[in-house]
Amino acid sequence: MTATDQHRDTSSSARPTGPGSRGTYAKSSARRREIVTAAVEIFSKYGFRDGSLRDVAERAGITHAGIRHHFPTKVDLLQAVLRWRERESLAKGNRTQVDGSDAVDAWIEAVAENVTNPTLIELEFVLAGEAASPDHPAHGHFVRTYSKGEEILRRAFTLMQERDQLRDGVDPALAARSLLAAAQGVQTLWLRDRRIDIADVLRAQVAVLLRAPEPA
Repeated sequence: MTATDQHRDTSSSARPTGPGSRGTYAKSSARRREIVTAAVEIFSKYGFRDGSLRDVAERAGITHAGIRHHFPTKVDLLQAVLRWRERESLAKGNRTQVDGSDAVDAWIEAVAENVTNPTLIELEFVLAGEAASPDHPAHGHFVRTYSKGEEILRRAFTLMQERDQLRDGVDPALAARSLLAAAQGVQTLWLRDRRIDIADVLRAQVAVLLRAPEPA
């Protein structure tokens, strides 16, 4: 099965429609989810380069051939893992429609919530470290993901500036980049010391950018 065939098989138009096909498709979909879950655990522990399809197969409790039936190559599986991670992020980001300082607060809460599933942080940092190389198959994904996050924060800080909430001289673009960098850094520290409150650290970073309140 080629990568193109695999894409066709998973599209809505290619779903089987004969007797009993609904149950077969459901089982196949469930199996794919199990494989992706196993891949998340393997890639977060060993990385993409060192984590093998055989490792994933063993974790998922199926054969190597079974893995390749659903994901012909390791790159196909990596792409499925990244799509899963992106859906997780979008689900958090779409909970509320907010802007300005509320958008920054919501972004901080979404980052901090990752600690409820440490594998998410481990996965991102292992893969993002590897993907710094332009020839890594996940390089483009992380470039786009970080660009989206930076743009969300830039728009929020720009609106805060228009509302006279930022200190004089604060550049919204630099504020966005500094908060994104702080989020990457504090999550790295959290992996070593789980007592760190990620949200508190990020709020402190934002506080230095805000205009001091008017005296009563």
